[in-house]
Amino acid sequence: MFIRDVRTTDAQRLTEIYSYYVEDTAVSFEYKTPTVREFGNRIEKISRKYPYLVCEDEGRIMGYVYASAYSTREAYDWTVATSIYVDRAYRRKGVGKALYAALEERLKEQGIVNLLAGVAYCEKEDEFLSHDSIDFHAKMGYEKVAQMKQVGKKFGRWYDLVWMQKRI
Repeated sequence: MFIRDVRTTDAQRLTEIYSYYVEDTAVSFEYKTPTVREFGNRIEKISRKYPYLVCEDEGRIMGYVYASAYSTREAYDWTVATSIYVDRAYRRKGVGKALYAALEERLKEQGIVNLLAGVAYCEKEDEFLSHDSIDFHAKMGYEKVAQMKQVGKKFGRWYDLVWMQKRI
C-alpha cells in the first residue's frame, strides 16, 4: 500500500468508489453521484487548504480520505471534519486505518487538534446502513459526542447523524 496526495486526475476513480456509497447505501446523504467534473472541483477546492489523500496498490486507488473545514468561523480553525471512503472490495484490509493515520499526521503538522466525523446511523442495521462506520471510527479513537435524530431521509427511511470526535 502506498499513500499519496490526491490529484485532480484521480477524480474518475474516486467518483467510482463514492458512487457505491451514494447509490446503494445511506452512508452518504447525497442522492445523486457527482459527475467526475464536480468531483474534481471538490478535490481542487478542499486540497487547497487541507490534506486529501489516496491509498493505492499497484497503481489502483483503494480508498481516499480528506479533511475539510468544520466551520468558516476563525475560532474553529483547529477543528476539521474528516471523510473517508474505501472501495468495498478493499474494506477490512487496513486501508482505512492507514489512510486515517496518514491524515492525522498531516493535520498535526497544520496545528489541527480536533477531528469530527459525521456518521449516518440507525439503531437497527438495515440493507442500506450497517454499524461499520461507527465501529471503525470508535476503533480509530473517535468517541460519540452527539446524535441528531432522523435528520437524513434516504430510500424512504429516516436516518440519524452521529458526530464522533477525536483529539490529536
